[in-house]
Amino acid sequence: MSITPQLIKELREMTAAGMMDCKKALEATNGNLDDAVIWLRENGLSKAAKKADRVAAEGVAFAKTNGKKGIVFEINSETDFVSKNDKFMNLVAEIGETLLNSSAKNLNEALKVKLKSNETIENACIDATATIGEKIEIRRFEMVESGTLSVYNHANNRISVLLQFNAEITKEDAYNLCMHVAAMAPKYLTRENVPQEFIDTEMHIIKETTDPKELAGKPQNIVDKILQGKLNKRIAEITLLEQAFVMDEKQKVDQFLKSKNTTLKVVHRFEVGEGIKKTATDFASEVAAQLKG
Repeated sequence: MSITPQLIKELREMTAAGMMDCKKALEATNGNLDDAVIWLRENGLSKAAKKADRVAAEGVAFAKTNGKKGIVFEINSETDFVSKNDKFMNLVAEIGETLLNSSAKNLNEALKVKLKSNETIENACIDATATIGEKIEIRRFEMVESGTLSVYNHANNRISVLLQFNAEITKEDAYNLCMHVAAMAPKYLTRENVPQEFIDTEMHIIKETTDPKELAGKPQNIVDKILQGKLNKRIAEITLLEQAFVMDEKQKVDQFLKSKNTTLKVVHRFEVGEGIKKTATDFASEVAAQLKG
């Protein structure tokens, strides 16, 4: 049977596998699409194992709540092309719905949860790696229960937020605070959560970068107050409760929460790839290698 470009395109849309892999699969199965899908899975598992050590720093962050429970997770791929694939996004949606209705409380438990296909989430990611041709993995997962919950997923699928309040708050106010967390990326909830190591490092930087003319001729107690003021400003930038609320910059987030008679118990903000050391790749060379292989 002649393997036409249309047939290759159809298999690629079905599996998200690479073009050359689709061509090989169709040639090996005499153009039978169903058999080609199976061929890709069977032959892809060994490739998936080889990709285990590769860096997956792109992908999708996803948060979801049913009112009683909230979850947020990050699922990674090697390129952002995959995150635009419908089949990959369908897998993300299915994983999200399944985890929300599971008893998983941490990443290890989440990976063992079974999807409708009776396949674990961990194995589903291995299969996706085999068919898509890129390393696919769930990097982190968080779950919270009770309280008032709110989630936000940014339009680019790269930032997700899950908040837990200790008392009732309107959906609109909770959602606005979610958007604030997404936009302002606070590192800590309160000043008390800021590590001493960070404080010491920032103070060292401030001392080294402050113009000597600004401190010249001033008593030591005044110099200390100036430096401490700069440090306080820096801490306020990264501490959620001390940040100016984006919806009303006249008040801080802490003041906004007090006006709503509620407090934040849990804040989770996932941004795709944060903290992952990315390696530079020569895309042209990779494509050439695939064509040769």
